Amino acid sequence: MSAVNSGDFDLERIIPLLDAVRINQSDEVIWNKVYAAVTEFTPPPGPLPLLKQTPYSYNTSGIVDSSENRMYMDEVLKAELGPLYTGVPGFYEAFFGEVKGLEAAGTAVFKKCKEGDNPLYSDEGGWRDWPQSAMEKEVLKWFVERIELFMDFAKEHGSAPKTQRRPLAQPHQSLQGSTAERKLDVGFINVPKASGTTKYHWSQILVPGELKSNPGLDTLSRAWLDLGRYAREVLAAQDTRRFVLGFTLCGSVMRLWEFDRLGGIASATFNIHKDGLQFVSVVLGYLWMNEEQLGFDPTMLASDGKRYIEIVRNDQTERLVLDGLIKRAPCVVGRATTCWKAHREGDESKMPLVIKDSWQYPEREEEGELLREATDKGVINVARYYHHETVRVGGKDDNIRDNVRKGLDIARGNKYEPEGSMMPPSTSDVPSATRRDPNTSIGSTRRKRSSSRTNTPLPPSKRACSSSATIGGGGPATRDRVHRRVIVRDYGKAIYKASSRAAMLAALAGCIAGYESLHRRAGMLQCDISKGNLLMNEEDDNPSWQSFLIDLDLAIKEQREGPSGARSKTGTRAFMAIGVLYGDEEHSCRHDLESFFWVLFWICIHHNGPNEVSRVVPRFEKWNFIDTTELAASKYGAVSDERDFLRTAGQNFTAYYRPLIPWVNRLRKVVFPGDKRRREEDEHLGSHMQEVLRNAREDSKVSGR
Repeated sequence: MSAVNSGDFDLERIIPLLDAVRINQSDEVIWNKVYAAVTEFTPPPGPLPLLKQTPYSYNTSGIVDSSENRMYMDEVLKAELGPLYTGVPGFYEAFFGEVKGLEAAGTAVFKKCKEGDNPLYSDEGGWRDWPQSAMEKEVLKWFVERIELFMDFAKEHGSAPKTQRRPLAQPHQSLQGSTAERKLDVGFINVPKASGTTKYHWSQILVPGELKSNPGLDTLSRAWLDLGRYAREVLAAQDTRRFVLGFTLCGSVMRLWEFDRLGGIASATFNIHKDGLQFVSVVLGYLWMNEEQLGFDPTMLASDGKRYIEIVRNDQTERLVLDGLIKRAPCVVGRATTCWKAHREGDESKMPLVIKDSWQYPEREEEGELLREATDKGVINVARYYHHETVRVGGKDDNIRDNVRKGLDIARGNKYEPEGSMMPPSTSDVPSATRRDPNTSIGSTRRKRSSSRTNTPLPPSKRACSSSATIGGGGPATRDRVHRRVIVRDYGKAIYKASSRAAMLAALAGCIAGYESLHRRAGMLQCDISKGNLLMNEEDDNPSWQSFLIDLDLAIKEQREGPSGARSKTGTRAFMAIGVLYGDEEHSCRHDLESFFWVLFWICIHHNGPNEVSRVVPRFEKWNFIDTTELAASKYGAVSDERDFLRTAGQNFTAYYRPLIPWVNRLRKVVFPGDKRRREEDEHLGSHMQEVLRNAREDSKVSGR
């Protein structure tokens, strides 16, 4: 009760609990809501990172083998999104100002809406037939009908471009393409006619929208997070999407949003009844924007049913044809790595290439340069360099601040931190714009936190709204990410897809050899050993390494005097070494080698053979979500006693990998001598690990001979 009475308690956290009680949900659901409400107020403080360490950040792309239950995912997504900025001046002009013919068409359509004895819109009453209850079903019906009318009026005006876009309103039907069941309130979709019964895919959603019944729900923990969840699904399903535009409609109050690899920014709110022209212009804008204005990458070209990119290499233009998508990191904020298999047009051998796009901090050393150095120094079993570049869009380097966000100054907006204790200001303080200037309300500012609250201390992760963003020192308002492209000439599959246990072990040993080669010849630490970054090649006609490491995004030079230059790093928690999770040790070679152990441990628990999909194991799914200190303790508990380890392995290894239990235990003894984590480096650790894996392959129970 002291937390509640302090004034810092966020009452919105108990709303899910009250809703569960009101609709008579099961006791289990209610107690889960109770637990969520009382445990998330103040996270336990973690140790400060070492000065040479790059601080750890957390996003949804690092979650592996999970059901992506919203109870867990929403907390991670909030941490990933970080501070959101609303009331950003110039938002409408930045994202709608270049839509061809929009201003004239919006004015003409709005004029048509005001005509007749019973007009669709009147200055006194706003929009006709608006459902006073503002309930979802009625508002959706009204919204879709108005959009259809706007489209018809635009055609009569002769200004409507050819488009197949339509509104989609299926709030109770899940969209395809999600790991977990996900539904969308409303959106714009690229189909000739959106049927009420047809099942759609997230790859078809152009603009997602979120509806709430009243303006008071225009908050971070309600409408904004819901829209962020939709943006994540859209970005994950559309492999050339750079950013996503969206909107919230809470009662009759609308807000426009943009989500990108730095987070989310938004306009001020406007009331669609008081600013009818603004509403019409926004709707037509979403319908008429071209693909680049909607956030698609214009450097990804298409011709004759093939997608391709063009690069300049050795002073020659090369066209690289995309053969297919390999992976797309499912996140909003972060590097958002996307990989495609490709080949050079005209190359009869079709030597496999891999194109990798990601959004990097500009301060960080370029992965392409690190790969080129590793290749030049003869590093083995690491993906070999072919080309790298900074992607250019609109004649300039493609970054977030200047290119995606059009140079908008988010520091002039309002900043909302995750779990902020302040409710957003009421919408009544936003002056409505005249219909002569549809942009006024979009660029208006909002009220600051009341002075009675400004001196109340808040936990570090629960800062409330502030009237300006952090300036200098790499604060959120000054951060940036740059769109970089790296191309390598090694292609393979993840080692957990190996054709046999012995092949998987051989590939794992080969990757360890590659890691040691990278460390010894190039002086680099890879820093993100994970099951997706260890690849193998079992194709006879593929000239790639038989097994190899990929992804030097987080790699660092071992001899350095300070942090890597990135403001945060995103490792894959399930595979991170115990010392790295605790944050009390400088990242070193032994930590990466320990990560190889955790990869093998994880594969044996979650995979049941080369043709089986991974399974979700609740005990270990939690490793994706719990605090890093708690995760470190959990991992240490798993390996610090041989009897306990053997019991854990016996209970959790799949039938396919159960023959590996004694060998994984031997590897444990090598990595954790005396059942304790290593405190010192051992130059022979990698070779000892490879020896265990080599002996395991000779075991008849493992090889099946």
